[in-house]
Amino acid sequence: MEQRISLITLGVADLARAKAFYERVVGWKAAEGPPGIVFFDLGGIVFSLYPLADLAKDLKMAADGGRDGACKGFTLAHNVRSKEEVDSVFSRL
Repeated sequence: MEQRISLITLGVADLARAKAFYERVVGWKAAEGPPGIVFFDLGGIVFSLYPLADLAKDLKMAADGGRDGACKGFTLAHNVRSKEEVDSVFSRL
């Protein structure tokens, strides 16, 4: 298994405001993507902004990051290159 993180997703309260911050203040350029999510290619890692309520819903969790068991507002992803690699990672887990 390659040691890497493929995708970091940050749940945000205001997608347009968060995008503007990363573009204007941090100086990053957003990549093309579907509406409702913003991607930044960081040279091997993709950083994405996604509405917090939608992230919590996708995770089937409450959006209250202050409670145990609630969505904390971010996710990490490790993508592999084949179905066989998925099976191998899960067998080790």
